Amino acid sequence: MRPAFHVKPSRKKSLLKVCEFCLQFREDGTCMLGLPLPKTMTCREFGPALEKFCSDRKDFVDPKQIMQMATYFGIKGPELKKVKQMAAREQNAPL
Repeated sequence: MRPAFHVKPSRKKSLLKVCEFCLQFREDGTCMLGLPLPKTMTCREFGPALEKFCSDRKDFVDPKQIMQMATYFGIKGPELKKVKQMAAREQNAPL
């Protein structure tokens, strides 16, 4: 017999959106392009920015580091390919 006071724990999580890693995302939570915010980790106009992954440029080690972060946050498919391209560009950019 189960106790009458059994309560299910809340599974409410703060889910990340692909927008939080995009250049087009404003501080007020809207898209500069006027697109509605996606409910999944996909967006056709996704433009990743290194500043969204590393707060300080000096923290950037190599593209592999950024790819690991992106996959950890749930970015995949074409968006992950764009992150990979951005990370490769940043590796070749001067400090």
